[in-house]
Amino acid sequence: MTFPQIKPQKGSEIVMTHIKQQIQAGTYLPGAKLPTVDQLAANFEVGRSTIREAMSALKAMGWVDIRHGGGTFVSLTLPSEEGDNSGSGRFFYQTESFQEVLEVRKFIEAGCASLAAERRTEEDLRLLEVTIQEMEAAIGDESLSEQADIRFHLTIARASHNSLFVSMMESLTDRLQESMKESRRLWFFAERASVELLIQEHKDIYEAIKLQHVKLAEDRVMQHILKVDRVVHKLDAGSR
Repeated sequence: MTFPQIKPQKGSEIVMTHIKQQIQAGTYLPGAKLPTVDQLAANFEVGRSTIREAMSALKAMGWVDIRHGGGTFVSLTLPSEEGDNSGSGRFFYQTESFQEVLEVRKFIEAGCASLAAERRTEEDLRLLEVTIQEMEAAIGDESLSEQADIRFHLTIARASHNSLFVSMMESLTDRLQESMKESRRLWFFAERASVELLIQEHKDIYEAIKLQHVKLAEDRVMQHILKVDRVVHKLDAGSR
């Protein structure tokens, strides 16, 4: 006779589940500000890192918005409970569709970066610098940060000076926006990453293009997207 393996819950998982249940019960309404990290740590009698980890998970699942320097708020639009399998670690509900977008992004964007490193002009570099500056200025505003992120990738496509690549990237704009949003959430949660670290990855891609290192630019873009791809596979496997 075989028995299922029972994994003990981490403190952050217990906190996450409790806060999620409070949101679902209406204790915290959409748009409401949650207690501070210090207050929650005192209430749950855990360390602040445990609270931050719980909040990162809730943000990844779309239950809360974390505003840099402004606190944590319940999302105005809450996730649908239909097919919610968050207890097993699945943070989104259209895995296959999301996976397909990632697969397309890997090959199109790696090709764009390769050609951009070979063909970029001074004006292309200036526009890439502008988008990085916009990302830095948008720290604390996730919506503006996402838009700057998308512009960075579209600017690389335009720097390839291949009209078909540009058309393909522009035709994917809507899907790309959703992919970016999910990618950022998953990457921040799984890697415990910061916005600053994400911006540094974009700077590294920019430097490879600026120095006309074709293979390095291609590799850095591919690794940038593969990080999220690995997280998707891990979470999808954990949900089965």
